[in-house]
Amino acid sequence: MTEAPGSAGRHGDQHARHTPGTPCWVSLMVHGLAATQAFYSALFDWEFQPGPQQLGPYVRALLDGREVAGIGQLPPDRHLPLAWTPYLASDDVDRTAHTVRLSGGTVAVGPLDAADAGRMAIGSDPAGAVFGIWQAADHLGTSLSGPPGTPAWNELVTYETTSVAKFYETAFGLRQEAVLAAGFDYVNLRAGGRPVAGIHGVGTALPRDRGPHWVTYFEAADVTEAAAHLTDLGGRVVRPVRETAQGRVVMVADPEGARFALLQSAR
Repeated sequence: MTEAPGSAGRHGDQHARHTPGTPCWVSLMVHGLAATQAFYSALFDWEFQPGPQQLGPYVRALLDGREVAGIGQLPPDRHLPLAWTPYLASDDVDRTAHTVRLSGGTVAVGPLDAADAGRMAIGSDPAGAVFGIWQAADHLGTSLSGPPGTPAWNELVTYETTSVAKFYETAFGLRQEAVLAAGFDYVNLRAGGRPVAGIHGVGTALPRDRGPHWVTYFEAADVTEAAAHLTDLGGRVVRPVRETAQGRVVMVADPEGARFALLQSAR
């Protein structure tokens, strides 16, 4: 992680349609929906309301009345690695899905309508990292950034950045910018003149049981306290707190094993 700017500024509301290619929503599919809701409600003070049910039971998480994330329930027979998945904005999900396929990616779900909320698809890049595509209608996506419990950044952890960054550039119109000052293989993806996501190439350090994957960073007022609270709630710390140029970061997992990061932004 090298740069994690709030997409609407500190403590900002997002009412406008997201620039194509921008992560506009994060969603998690789990086995125990009720238990997962209880965990994140206690951790982030989220409340929940029903969302579109096209792929099964699904709820939207709200913070101060603003939608910030979604959680759905997997069918009992689906045993997939659990992970927070970013949805990248598109003005035409069918066209984007077609471009994803032409660019070497796959589309596993959709495109399909999510009631009146919008139109969606779920795909993966050539290295296998899963992402969503969202064409907004009534639901524009995450509508709050900045406060604790809101998504702050999305980062792809993969083998190397060159070919994968080219894929996201071609499929979503994002610009890639190598971060030479990082001292390792890192690229920022830019949309609308600003960084919106990162790609971290880690080579053979990528865990074999994980494969390439996206990581969502959620804002926290104090990552040490938040990590301790998470542990009390049944989660675990995957990687200890570390200092970055953007603030203090800790990698964690919820009780079902879905990994994410907590970010205490530098003020």
